[in-house]
Amino acid sequence: MRKIPTTMATQHPDNAGKPYWHTRPFISSSAELKESYLCFSDLSIDEYNWDWEGKFVDEAVVDRLLHEYYPYFRKNPLGREKFLTFRFPNPRVEKQFRLARALMVAITSSQLSRSLGFDRPPIFEAILPLTETAEEIIDIQEAYRLLVGIEHRLLKMNESLSHMEIIPLFEQVSTIMYSDELLAKYIDLHLKKFKKKPAYIRPYCARSDPALNSGLVPTILALKVALSKYRKLEEAKGVPLYPMLGTGSLPFRGGLSPANVGNSLKEYAGVDTLTIQSAFRYDYPKKEVVAAIKKINAELPENRAAQLTSFEVREVEEVIPGFIKNYRTTVENIAGIINAVSGHVSKRRERMQHIGLFGYSRGVGKVQLPRAITFTAALYSLGVPPELIGTGRGLAEAKKKGLLNSVRRHYLFLKEDLQQAGFYLNKKNLEILAGRSNYWQEVEEDIRQIEKIMELELGPETGEHRKHLLITEKILDKYYRNQNISQLITLGGLLRRSLG
Repeated sequence: MRKIPTTMATQHPDNAGKPYWHTRPFISSSAELKESYLCFSDLSIDEYNWDWEGKFVDEAVVDRLLHEYYPYFRKNPLGREKFLTFRFPNPRVEKQFRLARALMVAITSSQLSRSLGFDRPPIFEAILPLTETAEEIIDIQEAYRLLVGIEHRLLKMNESLSHMEIIPLFEQVSTIMYSDELLAKYIDLHLKKFKKKPAYIRPYCARSDPALNSGLVPTILALKVALSKYRKLEEAKGVPLYPMLGTGSLPFRGGLSPANVGNSLKEYAGVDTLTIQSAFRYDYPKKEVVAAIKKINAELPENRAAQLTSFEVREVEEVIPGFIKNYRTTVENIAGIINAVSGHVSKRRERMQHIGLFGYSRGVGKVQLPRAITFTAALYSLGVPPELIGTGRGLAEAKKKGLLNSVRRHYLFLKEDLQQAGFYLNKKNLEILAGRSNYWQEVEEDIRQIEKIMELELGPETGEHRKHLLITEKILDKYYRNQNISQLITLGGLLRRSLG
């Protein structure tokens, strides 16, 4: 069996400050090559996610890495010790020619590495974002095999890797919760199509997009159900599963940071690979980052997922809709100001326009929101962390149904995450917003219920928290005066050690 990476660096643009190796916070697509090498060599991260989804990429990535850093990869071969994993564009939502380009790079990279004396293909698996059916995983694998099967004396495709492993990425609460059913069908289809079961599967659960669509608590609860079901699926199908989780630094997007590694290792027991995003790597002192990654690499593989009974799963299924309803109703109605403020968030990567997930019918039309990082940055910048929206009312409903203990039992560090987010709450700003729109009064109710049920007092605690509060006051004031707030948003991000 291959080595399963414990940590995966990603290109998520959530860093507020500049990387330790760079001159500015913005990382161009050309600088990502150096970044990937340093993630391997400097930070001891196992895997780097080369993202083709909705962004510009250097298509010569494997050529450049192996030529420019040959001595390092001679000792630490790609595909054996270190891993470069493509994130394919999903042809269902992006133009199909982008997938074709990614497939061709993956195919030819194995020929290139062999010509340089390496015995392992550097690219042998890829992430499929927005996975919703088992059939689309098989479709990608079939397309890869057909391309490799092309016979021509000038191309010699048959000298390349013959089969591409696909990592299905689940990005919505409902998809995550029942992803075991999709994976079971995929195993059966794989056996029928390729005459063998997959050697293993790395199911990848998102943290940001499900939170953006459904709120904090439903995302965590759905993950716990999925991790439990994966254990049962392994036993039933005889295929090893190595779950992955897309964790950002702020609680809303995963809560994994150098300052919170201990809690995260316990909360995400059963996950085999955690993502180490840009804020984790660049908004903390390098020494702390290296120590935190070392701890994750050493301890994460030892943790096992909690096994939920069928009764506990039903409890989770009953409690989730109350949280989602309250969260979505409010977010739908305050989307205007979120979109307006997010337009002032500084860019950190070269991205193309992204097809958003948030959009559900309500009579006519759809609500469009920014990507999860800018969404989170916008709300923190207003002094109203998104972790709090819908959560108080959801907890109150759970309590009425007698399901509050179920929520607390499965979401181990709920109180700590709400406390952490609450440090950046500006109640004065919220009062101003509520005075202008009744919909923000729903968030005020969330705060009251969280403080009452969780026995917390939300608000700043340290000098840095109070500095953040003053910045959010200036942001709201300048926003209403139609003045530029971009620099203030970045300053706030630096204080909380993550842009969004």
